[in-house]
Amino acid sequence: MRAELRSRPRVSHKEQVAQFHARVAEDVGRITARKEAMAAALADADRIEQEKARQAALEARYAKNPLLRPIPVAAQSVGAARVTIRGYADPERAAFVAKYLKAVPGGDGEGDQFLGVTVPVVRAIAKQFGAMRLDFVLRLLRSKLHEERLLALLILEGQFTAGGAGVRQEIVRAYLAHRAFVNNWDLIDGSAPHILGADALQRRSTREQLYAFARSPVVWERRMAIVGTFYFIKRGEFRDTIRIARVLVRDPHDLIRKAVGWMLREVGKRDRGVLLEFLDRHHAEMPRVMLRYAIERLTPAERRRYLK
Repeated sequence: MRAELRSRPRVSHKEQVAQFHARVAEDVGRITARKEAMAAALADADRIEQEKARQAALEARYAKNPLLRPIPVAAQSVGAARVTIRGYADPERAAFVAKYLKAVPGGDGEGDQFLGVTVPVVRAIAKQFGAMRLDFVLRLLRSKLHEERLLALLILEGQFTAGGAGVRQEIVRAYLAHRAFVNNWDLIDGSAPHILGADALQRRSTREQLYAFARSPVVWERRMAIVGTFYFIKRGEFRDTIRIARVLVRDPHDLIRKAVGWMLREVGKRDRGVLLEFLDRHHAEMPRVMLRYAIERLTPAERRRYLK
């Protein structure tokens, strides 16, 4: 036994200290690892609770306004869109809107039918169904109900804005092929600048189509021509607006006269000189309502001079 003890190598004090520190480091490492594991578990628990709170807040938001709830792409069908929009129908408002948009015998919108859904609601539904297939959207555009056609146009506008060159071209072709269903001034004003105008700024063929529409016997196509240039005006390009306004300066229809005056006024907001030059040349032949719309933002003295 004593011989055995004498045969063991003696460990120096320095080595003993080193071994002690190594064991301490191992213990500290284990403690640190346990702490980190506990912290990670607590963080996961916090994240889970935060996600639960977020989901609860979303559900509360959707309960308050169901139109904010996203709809899966696979569920974005024509039937689903119709069920949604018709759920907000208001017969009393529908009767008012029908009169406002002249959907009465002899009126510009004769034969149109209305649900009475407000535009903000239709816009919200358009966001829900923003990924709808193009053929489904066009089925909505062919609807006899005004708000369903508006819904289709808002979806097309959103897809056009977000889409690449191929998508945009396909939407423009579809819009032109279905323009007979874009048949009231509100439908035109809300879609023509953002689809036809936006495309015409890039493609000559669409721009030429606007000029062709300016000479069309169809009042809605003539309105598309002038209002479509609003997209140009907002980007500081006035040449096409002025040229199309010259074509339409003696148009007999009140909706065209107002539209031309409106676009000229928008030009004048950005460049008074361009507007004044047009007025100096054409004010004497401009119908009164067109002229009044165009000069609305001029000084009283300027308005009197052109109205003489």
